[in-house]
Amino acid sequence: MKNKRYITLGFLSTALSLGLLFSSTLMAESSVASAEASRLESLAKFSKVISIVEQYNVDDITIQELMDKALDGMMKNLDAHSNFLSQKDYKRLKVQTNGEFGGLGITVGMKNGALTVISPIDGTPADIAGLKSGDIILRIDEKSTIGMTIDEAVSLMRGKVGAPIDVSIVRTGEVKPLVIHIVRAIITIESVHTKIINESTLYIRVASFDKKVATDVREAINKYRATTKGIVLDLRNNPGGLLDQAVDLVDIFVDEGDIVSQKGRKESDEKVYSATSRGTLTKVPLVVLINGGSASASEIVSGALQDHKRGILVGQNTFGKGSVQVVLPITKTEAIKLTIARYYLPSGRTIQAVGVKPDVAVAPGEVKTHKNEFAIKEADLKQHLEEELKKVDGTKEETKADTKEKKDIITPEMLNKDIQLKSAVDILKALIITQGK
Repeated sequence: MKNKRYITLGFLSTALSLGLLFSSTLMAESSVASAEASRLESLAKFSKVISIVEQYNVDDITIQELMDKALDGMMKNLDAHSNFLSQKDYKRLKVQTNGEFGGLGITVGMKNGALTVISPIDGTPADIAGLKSGDIILRIDEKSTIGMTIDEAVSLMRGKVGAPIDVSIVRTGEVKPLVIHIVRAIITIESVHTKIINESTLYIRVASFDKKVATDVREAINKYRATTKGIVLDLRNNPGGLLDQAVDLVDIFVDEGDIVSQKGRKESDEKVYSATSRGTLTKVPLVVLINGGSASASEIVSGALQDHKRGILVGQNTFGKGSVQVVLPITKTEAIKLTIARYYLPSGRTIQAVGVKPDVAVAPGEVKTHKNEFAIKEADLKQHLEEELKKVDGTKEETKADTKEKKDIITPEMLNKDIQLKSAVDILKALIITQGK
């Protein structure tokens, strides 16, 4: 009887499990069927609206134009960086990625709903005309930017080489809008610039992340390896660019651990990029300059170096663009740019909307010095050691003359005109001393 009871209970338990499994399967199938029905209803609604607009709209409009407008509106409403790329837009994007294009030389983004200058590119018409990171663009010629997308704004700012354009902006500290007159030109980006400071400090300026950044930085480090005791990496007003170049740049300074990860809705969109010992080129002390114009790839570089405690960050909080976009072709000549994931730094923190905070906050400006006319030094005494002074003065004059002949050197006078760079150099000196370099 006892065994029969256990058999009965076992049978009931199995039957109950099968019943629950069958019920779960029915619920799953019902959910799928419901989702499919909702999908078909939505598509039918969309098709009906397209048909009504095509038939009754006051102006004649083709089905192709309607579909393009529908796609454009849908992509714009997803987020600030997703959009539909028409044939013209898609072609322009390809040209820009290759590092040469026509326009003003300005990178823009949406911040708090306003079209904002992320940064002007070094040496371009926008930079020469005086546009600055953080400027809010109100008008492009006579067209208001209210409700305008990034791509619409870029399309308006680009045009025939030599053609003028007026950009109306609002700038912090100015009581009224400014009108900046700019003449369009062919924009050729030179992403990496190098100079020497104090003979033993290598200054590397990365203006944007095109396809040659890591290679150019490696060449610069190898060129000055024998005399370099420290490096200043300047990422100010760097709007970003190619992710693989950002990863490779960090790998030059970091020999192990994660550099950046991206997480999306799908597992296939989740990736982790890590440093390798074979990619590491130098371990000398490093200071990184950042500001509000440092965005995307430059935030990945600065944030990863900060998390690995590989460099000291000096300057101001970065822009805060931490999302991943991919360009997906939908025809031979058209595509969509879609946000598929967010970036996360090695510590797990996000960049999106918060940016990267500097270790040492320094506002831009010049170093203010005050000469004390009443100070008395040894050289002012009547019987000081003149021969030694002549030796020192002779050395100074020779160094000064030598500096003038070299365009790749940043002089003390130049440093005093850039307090952020001056602060970075001073911090680097302390690192070199404490690490015994």
